[in-house]
Amino acid sequence: MRRICGNKSNSPCVFMCKKTRTTAAALQFESRIALTLSILACVGYLRHFMIDIHCHILPDLDDGSDSMETSLAMAEMAIEDGVTHVIGTPHANSTYAFAPKLVRERRDELQKKLGERLTIAAGCDFHLTFENIEALRGDPRRFTLNQKNYLLIEFGDFSIPPTIDKTLHELQLLGLHLIITHPERNPLIRSQWELLWNWMRQGCLVQVTAQSVTGGFGSRAQAAAEKLLDANAIHFIASDAHNLTTRPLRLKAAFEAVAEKKGAEVAQALFGSNPHAALEGQPTPYLPQPAPLKGAPGEGKPRKRFWFFQRRV
Repeated sequence: MRRICGNKSNSPCVFMCKKTRTTAAALQFESRIALTLSILACVGYLRHFMIDIHCHILPDLDDGSDSMETSLAMAEMAIEDGVTHVIGTPHANSTYAFAPKLVRERRDELQKKLGERLTIAAGCDFHLTFENIEALRGDPRRFTLNQKNYLLIEFGDFSIPPTIDKTLHELQLLGLHLIITHPERNPLIRSQWELLWNWMRQGCLVQVTAQSVTGGFGSRAQAAAEKLLDANAIHFIASDAHNLTTRPLRLKAAFEAVAEKKGAEVAQALFGSNPHAALEGQPTPYLPQPAPLKGAPGEGKPRKRFWFFQRRV
C-alpha cells in the first residue's frame, strides 16, 4: 500500500499514522480513481475515456463557476460528454488569491452532491507571480494537480519575463512536471514559437484548449492548435471551462476532431492516458518528439527577451 503521509514506520497500514481521518479520506479518493479506471478498462471503455485536467468548475472561487448550481450543471455537461474525472483548477494570480483549504472544501461539497457519477479533484491555474513562486517553493503540493507533481503554468498575454527559462528550471528542480497551458491562445507565444519549443526541450509539457481545436476561440487560435497538433507538440487537451455558455465543459467534439486528424490512439493519449498520468502523478505515457520548428513565425530572427502586446484573442 502506498504511504501517503509522513509515517516513517515500516507498517503497511497507513492508519497507524496521526490525522487518521484525513489519511482515510485521501486513501478513499485514490481508491475510487483506481477502481473507476480498472472497471473502465475491463469493459473496454478506455478507448473513449476522458479526463479534464484544466477546468474552473469549483464554485465562487474565481471567474469560473459562480454558484454550486452552475458547477452541477457543468458537471452534467461533462458526464453527458463522456468525461469521468475533472480537476477543478481555480486561478492563482494577483486578482484571485488561492486558498487551498477553501478549494478542498468546495471540491468535497461538489463531490458529495455528485456521488459516484463524476470524480472531482483539485489543483490550480498557476500564474508566475513572485508571491506564488515563493509559496510554491515552500509547499509545491498546495498548487499541483490532485496534490501530486504536475503543475499548470499560465503565462500572461502582455509580457513574458526575461528570466523565464531560469524560473521554469528552478520549478522543475522541485520535482514538478510543468504544463504550459493554452499557448495557442497566447499572442506572445504565437509570435515566437521558438519559446515554446525551447520550453519543451527543457522538459515542459503542453496543454491546448478543446475549444481552440474546434474553432471556439477564433481562427488564429484554431490555426495555432492545428499547427501544434501537426507538429506533435501537444500532450494534453482540456476544456478550461468557465461557464455553461461561452466556455462550456465539453471535450467530445475536440476528441472526435483529433481522432479524425491524428487517429484514435493519439486522441486517447491527449484526452485520457496523459491526463490520467497527471491525475495520478505518474510519467506521461505519450511523449512524442515535436517536429522541427522550420517555417514558424519569428524563426531565424534574434530571440527577444521581453514583449508587450495590446490585444488578446
